[in-house]
Amino acid sequence: MPSPYRAIFAAPGAKGFSTAGFFGRMPLSMMGIGIVTMVSQLTGRYGLAGALSATLALSAAVLGPQISRLVDRHGQRRVLRPATLVALTAVAGLLISAQQGWPDWTLFLFSACGGCVPSVGSMVRARWAAIYRGSQRELHTAYSFESVVDEVCFIFGPILSIGLSTAWFPEAGPLLAGCFLAVGVFWLTSLRATEPEPHPRDHHGDGSALRSRGLQVLVATFVATGAIFGAVDVVTVAFAEEEGHKAAASVVLAVYALGSCLAGAVFGLLHLKGDPARRWLLGVCAMAVSMIPLQLVGNLPFLAVALFVAGLSIAPTMVTTMALVEQHVPRAKLTEGMTWTSTGLAVGVALGSSAAGWVVDAAGAGAGYTVAGVSGVLAAAVAFLGYRRLRPAPQRVGAPMPQARGGSVADDGADDGNEQQRVA
Repeated sequence: MPSPYRAIFAAPGAKGFSTAGFFGRMPLSMMGIGIVTMVSQLTGRYGLAGALSATLALSAAVLGPQISRLVDRHGQRRVLRPATLVALTAVAGLLISAQQGWPDWTLFLFSACGGCVPSVGSMVRARWAAIYRGSQRELHTAYSFESVVDEVCFIFGPILSIGLSTAWFPEAGPLLAGCFLAVGVFWLTSLRATEPEPHPRDHHGDGSALRSRGLQVLVATFVATGAIFGAVDVVTVAFAEEEGHKAAASVVLAVYALGSCLAGAVFGLLHLKGDPARRWLLGVCAMAVSMIPLQLVGNLPFLAVALFVAGLSIAPTMVTTMALVEQHVPRAKLTEGMTWTSTGLAVGVALGSSAAGWVVDAAGAGAGYTVAGVSGVLAAAVAFLGYRRLRPAPQRVGAPMPQARGGSVADDGADDGNEQQRVA
């Protein structure tokens, strides 16, 4: 591992919470595609499969920020464990109802309840922020590492989920995702020393972090970006089935994540200067342009290459997004702010997967990638229109950075103005 990455893990407890976070985030890449694979195998209805995946994503979009707001106020352990138990119960109900062939409304009910899944990635990033407050380079490297972890999840998650559901039994993928969630969350919440201190009362009041105009731009753009991801997932599974190699969809989607993973690893080694908002805009535009080759796809090898290239712009854009969230969100609402970006992605995934499912049913898999292309154009348009709102926000005097219960290893006594992170 390159030295900048070794350096960030010198902090006590960092290896533990990052590893726990890896397991807790695996369901992010496994649950949605697992539901699509499971339902399509049991019923042959891609429209229903996409709609159920969309329901789960929309539910998470609604409930996720509320769970994170409670975490900011009461702490990770007190909130995440009961929320996870609700989510696990809903997943169990979904698997049983699908296997037993119960009415469609029961599938939608359990999918909606499954939205209690917490945003584990936001919880882990909040711990990094608590440890490395005031340390710009270390926090940039930490966020880049977590983006790499996200992509590793997306490399192996679909392979496990689709592979087990097609080779073993249809419910195997979502079942394993639930097991990963339980292990990750309960392990993470057992590590109390690095848990950020809660803020039951803060001077910003009880309003949502989404009141920030800059965060509104990020979330709106990520709705369209999430639609890209949702469409690509559903259409790739359908395309691989049309080609007679449905199980190969997991490998193709892993190549997509591999491109992002490699780009994120390199990005974490860089110490870039300049306006992060401009880098973010360029990243969103690059993601939009990368959707063009998908409209010409004719076979699985070409699709894999096109998705690898498309993945190169993902992780750097996500890392820069975390820097912008810190600029525009009060410190006491940092976890909620990070979760709102995930919420934007979740809403987009819901819309993209649902729309793509219906297009596939109506016109075939090849036409489904049009949804991803249109979503890319929308993402770039929203980013351009909202770019001015992403200029550096005024320093928030007296807005404390989250601090780990065990103390910060990077607290250099800087004043609050210097604690303003310019991560990217």
